[in-house]
Amino acid sequence: MDADDSTTPPHGRRVLLAVSAALTVLVLGPLLGPGFALSYDMVFAPRQYLLPESFGLGEVLPRSVPADAVVAAATSVLPGDLVQTLVLAAAVFSAAYGAGRLVPTASVPTRVVAAVAYVWSAYFAERLFLGHWPLLLTYACLPWIALAALRLRRGQARAGARLVLATAPAVLTAPGGVLAAGVALACAGRRKVGIVLGVSAVLNAPWWVPSLLRGAETLSDPAGVAAFSARAESWGPAWLSVLGLGGVWNAEVVPDSRTGPLAPIFVLVTVAVALVGLRRLACRWGRPAWALCVLGAIGFALAVLATMPMGEPLLAWAMQHVPGAGLLRDGQRWVAWWALPWALGFALGAELLAEYVRSRGRTAVLLGAALLPVVVMPDLAWAGWGRMEPVDYPADWYRVREILADDPAPGAVVTLPLSSFRSFAWNEHRTQLDPAPRVLPRSTVIDDRLRVGDAVVAGEDPRARHVRSASSAENLTEAGIGWILVEHGTPGRADPALLEDAAEVWSGPWLSLYRVPGDVTPTEIPRTQVVAVAAANGLAGGLMIGTLLWLGLPSGRLSRITRRTKE
Repeated sequence: MDADDSTTPPHGRRVLLAVSAALTVLVLGPLLGPGFALSYDMVFAPRQYLLPESFGLGEVLPRSVPADAVVAAATSVLPGDLVQTLVLAAAVFSAAYGAGRLVPTASVPTRVVAAVAYVWSAYFAERLFLGHWPLLLTYACLPWIALAALRLRRGQARAGARLVLATAPAVLTAPGGVLAAGVALACAGRRKVGIVLGVSAVLNAPWWVPSLLRGAETLSDPAGVAAFSARAESWGPAWLSVLGLGGVWNAEVVPDSRTGPLAPIFVLVTVAVALVGLRRLACRWGRPAWALCVLGAIGFALAVLATMPMGEPLLAWAMQHVPGAGLLRDGQRWVAWWALPWALGFALGAELLAEYVRSRGRTAVLLGAALLPVVVMPDLAWAGWGRMEPVDYPADWYRVREILADDPAPGAVVTLPLSSFRSFAWNEHRTQLDPAPRVLPRSTVIDDRLRVGDAVVAGEDPRARHVRSASSAENLTEAGIGWILVEHGTPGRADPALLEDAAEVWSGPWLSLYRVPGDVTPTEIPRTQVVAVAAANGLAGGLMIGTLLWLGLPSGRLSRITRRTKE
């Protein structure tokens, strides 16, 4: 039986659509209205500007490339809070509907079980609360990538084009691109490796090209290995939390229900059901099912590697000597490879169990399986029961943005206090990334060091190091900095020495803006880097546009248009 089985009645898809929509409302709740949900790394702005950093051409590593460029383009047309709402809604809805479409069954209730299990998971909850929205989009794309790759494996028409479109939203960051490529390779088979690698290389070019140009600069602080390693969420070991799709390094974003005494038992029960179901998946899919399971095992192994004997020293060595090894730092994100076979296996395992009861009770068994993830982790609902709520930016941010946009003089902005995260009263003191780099129309320098508990992970921005060693505002011009933005009402202290010679341009209850004395020499970006990055983005964009045109213009119709043009 193939994925997306054609024997499913038309009303089955309508049911799956309704369930996916209901899950979207139930998970996001208040975030579907106006306002911005600012939580940890998730910071959207009323309008985000296209800057060199948006394409990986600035001083910082291209960690949010091309995500920042895509959001900047979107917010130039739509309000930023609407863009955020659409992104989050698309992540929940597409993840549920995709998992339901992918599972090989003619049973509508089984498809519903897969949809709920894939969305209502610890992985989705923890990454949502942590603000990793590009990773959530990747997670949502994985079922669709698998579906397109399976069709490509069978040689179906337009399968390659569908693979391009399914992969495109998943490659907004480097981890997403790798996750997407892994699923595509596992499901497409060895005969289609060339096509999959070609598509992946082109679509991921916007981030790997600028990363390659930096070379040794992509080395990471080995202290990040221990700081970002998987952790136990309850009385069980860390590997058990990871097996249940949890174990994220940040304890503050873990749902309370995951820390209860029954949580490990639930993990064991659901994994046992999933393993039973994976045998059925293998019978219906054959080799792709085994390949997907192997990929899931690899994801699990990467997630727990830092907690294993010799795992931490090995990863620390890689951070110091292997460019790009920082991708392995937050290993728990690779559990997404295990989440997909887990959800499919859990649904098919529940289907198998239902077959052992009377016909009237089968639907009840599958309904119970669908409700089980919700019952054992109710605190994902309604955006974590108030953990995330929409807020509005104070007027100070709009005023500072206007001043900086109207000033023709060059110069980046440094934000004080020196800290990458903020805690504002206007956002109910939630921990959030400094919004300045995404709100302001200029390159912005923040302290990119990361504090995880008592550990401090070094950053990579040389301008931030220069600011930390500067003794006066005038020294900042050497790093291309022309402005200082002091953010009030958040923990930390602005160094008075940096403000002593600076001229205050504007001040409000939440922000104060200062001009740095002296002339600022703008940082020049090598032309070769600009050309290379432009070519990378052009190739990726051209492939997506060409694919859309090819799907919109069937080959026969396109050939007729070509003949008429020649005539």
